[in-house]
Amino acid sequence: MVKFHIALLEPEIPSNTGNIGRTCVAAGASLHLIDPLGFRLNEKEIQRAGMDYWDELDVHRYLNYEDFCRRNPEKRIYYATTKAPRLYTEAAYEEGCCIMFGKESAGIPESILHDHPDTCIRIPMVSEIRSLNLANSVAVILYEALRQHGFQGMQTEGRLRTFEW
Repeated sequence: MVKFHIALLEPEIPSNTGNIGRTCVAAGASLHLIDPLGFRLNEKEIQRAGMDYWDELDVHRYLNYEDFCRRNPEKRIYYATTKAPRLYTEAAYEEGCCIMFGKESAGIPESILHDHPDTCIRIPMVSEIRSLNLANSVAVILYEALRQHGFQGMQTEGRLRTFEW
């Protein structure tokens, strides 16, 4: 199975983080939480949104962005931002890469984006919309990365139950 990493830089809304954690479990991805968080990890909103999957989540926590970079020097990082000129579908996500998302109210700081222009990516939207929900953005980009690798190691076929009338 291909492994990806999702990093949340200073997430603010516990239910988003809970939903993202559940998506990471379903996708076999690790979740990296970069402080400061806008909530405590034991809040009910996280548990409710993550349901009973939170215990299965491979989650890591960092003091700040610098701590994350220092502890993950080998990871290629894609920065999801509405300010990027390149679409998320144009990136070739390699195994082990990380996709970073900024906090809900402000995104990733431009100082970080300026240091990494070649790996900034965006989801297209109509011009009247400021941004998508963070949990939705994570799902869209993570599943594109998985699609590029043929959903390797994932269950790709479902089966309808047979009903007798």
